[in-house]
Amino acid sequence: MKISSKGRYGLIAMLDLAIHSRELHISLNSIAQRQGVSASYLEQVFSMLRKAGLISSIKGAQGGYSLSTKPDKISVGDILRALEGELTVTDQQEQGINSIQDCVRIRVWDQLNQHINDFVDSITLEDLVNEYNKQLSEGNYMYYI
Repeated sequence: MKISSKGRYGLIAMLDLAIHSRELHISLNSIAQRQGVSASYLEQVFSMLRKAGLISSIKGAQGGYSLSTKPDKISVGDILRALEGELTVTDQQEQGINSIQDCVRIRVWDQLNQHINDFVDSITLEDLVNEYNKQLSEGNYMYYI
């Protein structure tokens, strides 16, 4: 399984949104600028996230995007599934061809899929926000002269 740029940038953009949108709606351009991503690419990503119900948008001068729910209610798995589809390492249509393939599927692929899904579902946006804040407080400062 490989996470596409859509999944990687979508997760980063959602973290950016969680960090910066506590009370406000955030413009797509500001996220794109902070993260060095094309705003038009993020539009495609945010369209998928909006359809999945993870973010909401408001049009107009004071508009922008915000999380549709609290960061502790949105998991990394929710975001990746909205952008990537099901998180599996193999095509599930390989079932039932023969007993050797069934054995490998049951003992390896199905369990690996379960571990991946359990892992990404165990991390919330709030966890990532806390990690980000922890890194900031530990002295990862940027100095300007």
